[in-house]
Amino acid sequence: MVDKTKMLISGTYKKSLDREVWSIFKIMGELVEGYDRLFQIGPCVSIFGSARTPESSPYYQKAKEFAAQLTQMGFGVITGAGPGIMQAGNEGAMEQGGKSVGLGIELPHEQGINQFVQKEYALNFDYFFVRKVMFIKYSQALVVFPGGFGTMDELFESLTLVQTNKVSKIPIILIGKEYWGGLVHWIETTMINEGTISSSDRDLFYLTDSIEEGVQKIREVYEVQEPMPNFYF
Repeated sequence: MVDKTKMLISGTYKKSLDREVWSIFKIMGELVEGYDRLFQIGPCVSIFGSARTPESSPYYQKAKEFAAQLTQMGFGVITGAGPGIMQAGNEGAMEQGGKSVGLGIELPHEQGINQFVQKEYALNFDYFFVRKVMFIKYSQALVVFPGGFGTMDELFESLTLVQTNKVSKIPIILIGKEYWGGLVHWIETTMINEGTISSSDRDLFYLTDSIEEGVQKIREVYEVQEPMPNFYF
């Protein structure tokens, strides 16, 4: 007896071959444009966090202030170009006359690039994974404010890349002890105790409520080493 499901799957795969091949060229195009544009912008710091954070939130104001201080240190500020924490980061950078970079993503029912991203520093992506490469490759530090699944994805992929020496050990700053405290406690008491990560992996990130402490952690690193693009390829 012929398995109709097997025949359907086989036919679907064959019909999608051309589309799959052409998607490779589209991915390559996004990578080439991102590498070219961001390399010319120079050393930056990426700020991650929720698109749903209102402007009235203390975290919005902290993200704005953190971005302003990064700009004063000479860094550009990269965000996902959306609202919430991303907008706050771009706003803080622009108000200080710094480089305000936005890496947008085409999504249904989502606002486009926020008004505080400089037009010459705005890029749009179709692929999340290409966009994440750009966040990390040209960032000298990552600052992570409270966020949802997307923020968690960006945080843990970054930690994995640093842990496995696929990128340089860059400062990863978590802002918000109340928000991140439960997760950090679980990492310390469950992951480390179960042996799924090493105790030294806890040192890959720094948790604080203080913008000044976070900025100082970044400053300490680049007072003794030159900022360079990441990835050991």
